[in-house]
Amino acid sequence: MAGFEPYARDAEAIEREIVTRGLVLGIDWQDAAQVGLLARELSEGGSGHVERLVRSKDPRERARGELFAFAILMQQTMAESAERGIHTHGGAVWKSLGRALIECDEQRGQ
Repeated sequence: MAGFEPYARDAEAIEREIVTRGLVLGIDWQDAAQVGLLARELSEGGSGHVERLVRSKDPRERARGELFAFAILMQQTMAESAERGIHTHGGAVWKSLGRALIECDEQRGQ
């Protein structure tokens, strides 16, 4: 199919990576307060914060940084698919994190 981009497959793979990091960190994706703290850290921390976490020697910090990097990649994947008129869905974990990120942006007035 000409112009086909595997957005659904990419979103599934990215979400698997987010889930894996969440397991390392002991995240309960149904705990809105816990997920909200993660979203707030990602929203307020910026790329420098994510980079510092990813380069950390502490495995939990590195897992958090990687989770954030995958969340950013998921946002980019969904934005790109939307630009092409393709609606890409995430699973339950992404819906939880994505909702928390949207709420953070709304609270910050973005």
